[in-house]
This record gives sequence, structure tokens and C-alpha cells, in this order.
Amino acid sequence: MSGKGAPELSVRNASDLRVAVVAAQWHEKVMDGLVDGALRALGELGIDEPTLLRVPGSFELPVAAKVLAARGYHAIVALGVVIRGGTPHFDYVCQGVTQGLTQVSVESGVPVGFGVLTCDTEEQALDRAGLPGSSEDKGHEAVTAAVATAATLRSVSEPWH
Repeated sequence: MSGKGAPELSVRNASDLRVAVVAAQWHEKVMDGLVDGALRALGELGIDEPTLLRVPGSFELPVAAKVLAARGYHAIVALGVVIRGGTPHFDYVCQGVTQGLTQVSVESGVPVGFGVLTCDTEEQALDRAGLPGSSEDKGHEAVTAAVATAATLRSVSEPWH
């Protein structure tokens, strides 16, 4: 979900969902904003005890998400930031993270909120990090999308335990 055209999501009865946030450690200021936005969104949804797991970088997000999905979480939110440099490293990391998180979600049936910023500059990342003065709050958006999807899936599946 990004910028213009994003839906207004209404999520109800999500307080009993087990939600985990897995966040990279690179780019501390950006990540602090993303994590704060995610935790704020979870609180607004009545999810008071989410699991927060920190991993070294964005490339490690898929493996952490896979383990969390296998441990019974109803939704996972992956937060990270990759900023373009002068080498193809950016393309490889972005592709690997995106494909890895998609694979986890599709194979496990657990929604994975995609809160990984892929930006050309640090300024673009800061503008999306939910910090004071930012135009977007991608951590908050990723939580809302993942939890809304989990709530929707619950309505069409067998009861979770």
C-alpha cells in the first residue's frame, strides 16, 4: 500500500490475533520510525502484546518470518530499508527480500505485511518512516494490511487455536 489510492482499512475483532513484527537493524533512525509506527498500529488494533524480533538486516527478514509463521503467528510484519548505492547490491537484496517474504506468506498461509522501504536516497526513506515531518508511515500501513488480511482469512477458514 503506498501513497495515493491506498484503501481505508477497517479492522475489527483483531485483539486475539498473535502478531509478530520482525525488523532489520540497518538505518537506525528510519527503523525506529517504522517500528514505532508498527507498534502504534498494533496498539490501536487492541493487540497489546506483539512479538518484536530484530534481525541484522533486510536480507534476514524472510528466514525470521518463516520461523515465526511456523510457530503459529496469525500475521507477521516485516520492516526494513534498503537504500540504493553504486553497485547492483541494492537490486539483489530487494529482489531476494521481496521474493523471500512472498514465498513465506504464500507457502505458510500467514499474511506478511511488507514494510520494507526500497529507496534511492536516505531522504526518501525518512519521508516514509512515520517520523515527525514524514509524509507516510509505512510501519503503520504494513501492520494494518497484515492484520486486515489475517482477519479476512479467519472469516473463511477453520477457527485458529
